[in-house]
Amino acid sequence: MEYRQHNQPGCGGCLLFAALFMLITGGWKAVGSLLSFLLFSGLMGFLLLGAAFFGFSWYVRKRVADFESTQTETHNKFVFLLVNILVHIAKSDGHFTKSELRTMLNFFQHSLHYDQDQMYWVKQLIKEARDNEQNLDELLNEFRTSFAYEPRLILLELVYQIIYTKKPVITAELNLARKIAAFLQINEYDQRTIEAKYRYGHQAGAPGSSTTSEEQYYAVLGLQSGADFVTIKKAYRKLSMQYHPDKVGHLGEEFKSVAEEKMKEINAAYDYFKKKHNGS
Repeated sequence: MEYRQHNQPGCGGCLLFAALFMLITGGWKAVGSLLSFLLFSGLMGFLLLGAAFFGFSWYVRKRVADFESTQTETHNKFVFLLVNILVHIAKSDGHFTKSELRTMLNFFQHSLHYDQDQMYWVKQLIKEARDNEQNLDELLNEFRTSFAYEPRLILLELVYQIIYTKKPVITAELNLARKIAAFLQINEYDQRTIEAKYRYGHQAGAPGSSTTSEEQYYAVLGLQSGADFVTIKKAYRKLSMQYHPDKVGHLGEEFKSVAEEKMKEINAAYDYFKKKHNGS
């Protein structure tokens, strides 16, 4: 299912609002008797509630369409596919719970710093994704053919990020993340680097954890503990090229920020080992 931009809502809502306004203010003499009937029968409250619901729905559709029109087609398609893939992961056990919905919304709001208009848009995309019958392989194939290697890494980074917001982490979802990495033709080293980073970070936050900062730094660089500095430098250079923010800037500012945060982690790990090895 190709991404299609949401259309602006029609003017039918405006006409309805005008009619309701005239009814409420008594501006139409011809319907004065109807207005009196509604008032005395107690139906006006239901009418106003219905109008309020319709009005809010119209307002949300307009805000969504207005926001989409300000974004590039590449950005909109990336988020569309991201949402659909995340919904598929959440539905991997056959259910999409309210808890999973909250986790996904919190992810966009707090991790990607989406504002109100963006959240209206994401909620609409999630609603549509839940009814989307397109299978995961079709979505991944569309993503793989639409985006280069670096955006695929960002997608996988976000997939692991949302998986590891759940406690305990669901094994089936981890296995699905590995399947996604393979389908997107992400090499094993890069996949292990991303997974190890979140695994060690998750363990470090657990009660009684003995995970050291050094182990986390190794994980960020995708290396085993004890790797020599030549190997560390090689890994750092490779990751710095892959996650350079300029390579994903066309996806949108929020995903450029994801790359910038990743670069901060990579630089911090490298600086740690550089100091450890006497500034080599």
